[in-house]
Amino acid sequence: MYRRSAAYRIFSVINYIFLGLLMAVCLMPVVHVFFSSISDPALLKVHTGLVAWPLGRPTLKGYGIVLGNSRIARSYMNTVFYVGSSTALGVFLTMMGGYVLSRRNFLLKKPIMVFITFTMMFNGGLIPFYLVVKGLGWLDTPLAVIVPGCLSVFNIVLMRTAMMGISDSLYESAVLDGAGHFTCFCRIAAPLSKPTIAAIVLFSAVAQWNSWFQAMIFLKSRKLFPLQLVVREILVENNTTSVTSGADVTSGALSQNLYKYLVQYSTVIVTILPIICIYPFLQKYFVNGIMVGSLKE
Repeated sequence: MYRRSAAYRIFSVINYIFLGLLMAVCLMPVVHVFFSSISDPALLKVHTGLVAWPLGRPTLKGYGIVLGNSRIARSYMNTVFYVGSSTALGVFLTMMGGYVLSRRNFLLKKPIMVFITFTMMFNGGLIPFYLVVKGLGWLDTPLAVIVPGCLSVFNIVLMRTAMMGISDSLYESAVLDGAGHFTCFCRIAAPLSKPTIAAIVLFSAVAQWNSWFQAMIFLKSRKLFPLQLVVREILVENNTTSVTSGADVTSGALSQNLYKYLVQYSTVIVTILPIICIYPFLQKYFVNGIMVGSLKE
């Protein structure tokens, strides 16, 4: 029976301790926010430091206020629409671009790759970006949020590298059977790149879900605001009036100011919950997609 050396065992112990501490550091903010969101608002207001257990009697009042607010519900639906549309469009264009740039007989492959890679390091800046969106007539429209951020150079390079790992014999056999580029793309390239596609879907969805800067610049109508802009108003500007107004939080000695922190923590949990729920279903593709897209050349 193989016996591990003392040095290996010591390394394993140190490694487990380090990973355990790293996991604790990553989980502690989530634990703090979650338990704060179900704590007694009166105790939460005067509490300082981390919250590792609900303060007082647990309550879901904060979630009731957040989920019952029409502005939160509307911004939530806007975000779902923006994420779904931008991710679908971006993944489709990324797959098409990765397929074209992975074909070895494409003459302009290298110049286009140089041009695309150049944009990773240099860009025109915010003002030209704003002028382009304004010139297209997209200001204060959903297109200003969906289209400009749907493509990522990193994702294109990842997809291109993954599709370059597909054997040329598969394409040659398909061409001999009369298949064209569209058939090769749909029947060969896309099915064999599913792990990488899943990873890109996750990247795109998370990036779009957390995006707020473009919406802040291009959108003026509050009915078009995504969830992240509302969260920014609640957390950064410390303004919860629009969320607590109309809610039943004024009974007894309690007031809207008392529920301010409870609403902030509840909004954070509501915001990150979809990503936490979706990630486990894509996790099995995530590592495979990154490895395939980064090692094969």
